[in-house]
Amino acid sequence: MMGRKIAVIPGDGIGPEIVREAQKVLDAAGKKFGFELDYTEVLMGGASIDVHGVPLTEEAIETAKNSEAVLMGSIGGDAKTSPWYQLPPQRRPEAGLLGIRKALNLFANLRPAYLYEELRAACPLREDISKAGFDMLIMRELTGGLYFGERYTKTEDGIRKAVDTLEYNENEIRRIAVKAFDIARKRRCKVCSVDKANVLDSSRLWRAVVEEVAKDYPDVTLEHMLVDNCAMQLVRDPAQFDVILTENMFGDILSDEASMVTGSIGMLSSASLNETKFGLYEPSHGSAPDIAGKNIANPIATILSAAMMLRYSLDLDEAADGIEAAVRQVLADGYRTGDIWSEGCIKVGTVEMGDQIAQRV
Repeated sequence: MMGRKIAVIPGDGIGPEIVREAQKVLDAAGKKFGFELDYTEVLMGGASIDVHGVPLTEEAIETAKNSEAVLMGSIGGDAKTSPWYQLPPQRRPEAGLLGIRKALNLFANLRPAYLYEELRAACPLREDISKAGFDMLIMRELTGGLYFGERYTKTEDGIRKAVDTLEYNENEIRRIAVKAFDIARKRRCKVCSVDKANVLDSSRLWRAVVEEVAKDYPDVTLEHMLVDNCAMQLVRDPAQFDVILTENMFGDILSDEASMVTGSIGMLSSASLNETKFGLYEPSHGSAPDIAGKNIANPIATILSAAMMLRYSLDLDEAADGIEAAVRQVLADGYRTGDIWSEGCIKVGTVEMGDQIAQRV
């Protein structure tokens, strides 16, 4: 049987550890559901700087392009102590991440935020809010906006001045909106488009184009919400949200907020997709260099990202369901890594958590 080609970026910090466990679970799913994955390892971030002097090589991009999907750990190190951060910004580890997103045209970032019943006690919200549960997906535009606009710093009349440009065209907005409405149809048919249309021209265009797209989806309910109100609503009543659609910087901030109301960022997966089925799949958390190599990192976010890869890029929905069910079962059976552990549960390390999930696939 021919293996499906997957590029694997272990990355930095805890990345190699958590990716190993995700591959273990993917291989268990392959045996059960009848598929094989052919992995090719790719260096990126600090690991690439150490070998090649740059955070992303053309060879790495080509390997990714010749694969059906990319599975990634985490990128970066300690900004205070790592020599990587003595380099110019365009040669630091995170520049590799921005570079690969642009090179692969990964414009749609999907970040689910789901509160597991077993982890409700870890949710920082009041019990009357957390008991309602929530299951939302934040759809963040990933290759436009402030992070990719023209920027410069200069001195005028002895005063330093910095400029960052927020720019979107209607095609960039339309394609991310279409992705959001398509995915909402597979969920609860609700889209909340988040902007700052009371102030920003870019947001007024965003709102107008989203409304145009909505006309093609009469079965999906569209709501507009200003970003400051959305930030409040995420902690007041997260159960109201299904798919949140927003631009790059707003999505960056809101998705981190949503991750924390689940109780641990170590539980949250993410996917970045282009206009085909190709995607890059990674956990929402960072490289956590302070715990690297200690067998204490939570691999669940990476394992759930691998399940998303099976679902969105490889059309292996049954296997994705199997992995997600295995994660729920492990939590129901009381197994916890340190970040989600509570009294009465069984504390396990990175490797054992991967083993327990693989056994239940």
